Amino acid sequence: MIRLIIAEDQRLLRGALASLLDLEDDLEVVGQAGDGQEALSMIMSLKPDVCLLDIEMPVQTGIEVAEQLNKQASPCRVIILTTFARAGYFERAVKAGVSGYLLKDEPSDKLAESIRRVVQGHRAISPELIFDSVVQKNPLTARECEILQLIASGSTASEIARSLHLSHGTVRNYISEILNKLEVKNRIEAISVAEEHGWI
Repeated sequence: MIRLIIAEDQRLLRGALASLLDLEDDLEVVGQAGDGQEALSMIMSLKPDVCLLDIEMPVQTGIEVAEQLNKQASPCRVIILTTFARAGYFERAVKAGVSGYLLKDEPSDKLAESIRRVVQGHRAISPELIFDSVVQKNPLTARECEILQLIASGSTASEIARSLHLSHGTVRNYISEILNKLEVKNRIEAISVAEEHGWI
C-alpha cells in the first residue's frame, strides 16, 4: 500500500483529490494539510511514501517544503501540483529534488499512475511544464536570487551585507547587476518580475 499526504490550501480540491485517490486499491491517503508547515510536520510524524504538495500555500510553499525535505534527506518522495507553468518554479523544484511536477488538472487516473511511477524511482512531469521552463531561463545566479529574496522580505542593503557577511558595496553591486539582468528600473520592479516567473 502506498501511503500519501495531500497538502493543498483549497479544502474542496484537497477533499476531492483525497476521495479520488482513496478509490485506488493500492493508494491510501493518511493525512491532509492546509498549509506548508502543517504538511511538513505531518510528513515528519506519519512518514508517508509520497506527498502531493500544492505549489502556492500559506506559511510555506510546496517548493519550500520540498527544499526542507531535501536538506533533511527525507525518504518521502515529493510531487508538486501546480496550476502555474512558471519556469522558475520548475527550476527550483528540480533543484529541491522533487520526483514529480504535475498540473493540477491532470485526470485522477494519470495522477495515480504518476504516484506509482514515482514510488518505483521514476520521475513524473507534465510536458507543458518542461516546455515552458526551457523557454524562460532564470538570468539570476543563486546568490542574486538570495539577495533579491531578502530585499523582498524587507531587508535593507546593510542588513543583507551583515547577514551574508559581505561588504555594503558588494551588496550594492549585486543589486545593480540584478536590475540590469532583469531590465528593470528599481527593486520593486525586480521583485515583481522575479516573483511572476517563480525565480524567488
